[in-house]
Amino acid sequence: MADPTPVIDELCAESEELDRLVAGLSAERWALETPAPGWTIAHQIAHLAWTDHSSLLAVTDQDAFAREVEAALTAPGDFVDKGAEEWAAKPPAQLLADWRSGRKALEDALRAAPDGARFPWYGPPMSTASMASARLMETWAHGQDVADALGVVRTPTDRIRHITRLGVRTRDFSFGVHGLPAPFEEFRVELTAPSGELWVYGPEDAPERVTGPALDFCLLVTQRAHRADLALHAVGLEADRWLDIAQAFAGPPGTGREPKGTDR
Repeated sequence: MADPTPVIDELCAESEELDRLVAGLSAERWALETPAPGWTIAHQIAHLAWTDHSSLLAVTDQDAFAREVEAALTAPGDFVDKGAEEWAAKPPAQLLADWRSGRKALEDALRAAPDGARFPWYGPPMSTASMASARLMETWAHGQDVADALGVVRTPTDRIRHITRLGVRTRDFSFGVHGLPAPFEEFRVELTAPSGELWVYGPEDAPERVTGPALDFCLLVTQRAHRADLALHAVGLEADRWLDIAQAFAGPPGTGREPKGTDR
């Protein structure tokens, strides 16, 4: 089994970067609208805190997590928004403290997990490394919404390789949640990392392929930008369709973002 320590370390680094963005905000700034309709900066951090709590239950108390899943199934369309609303109602200082303590508790639980452990989730069960990767993906994606609300341009790092890997691995899931059969053959995916390194997935001779910047791929699979605003290129009908429906997160199909147009 792969050692999950590196991705846990990078999850912590991603969380700390976002923490620095919000730690000094006034109450008024916590109420700024983000690109997610109806969600303020407080909602974005609240969602992360709520999801960290769910993740901690999945790792440490699977009976309690099963009850969370049952509750989610009664309202599959709005249980995420409901959780964010509940946590966002806290005063900003309390929300920030709860997010910090919750993510530290999850970090400790992931580091203490036995080798080969697998945890239930709203999608397929996940290993320790996969759970940490999923949390990094969410932290990065919701951090992007926070940065956009604040007018901050973040410098991308090679931590996003965990998101690209997750985005590639969830290809079949993306087709499935749209009621489409998954392609039988693997795609070739070639992405240029922030460092300039080339990250490749799939057979070199695959007829269907996706190429472009790793950052743009991450924005696509987390649905933080519309495909029309990204420098991704698809070869093949199925690869082209994937770029229209890709999502690296569990749950029903996301609505994505509207294109910005040619004057981005």
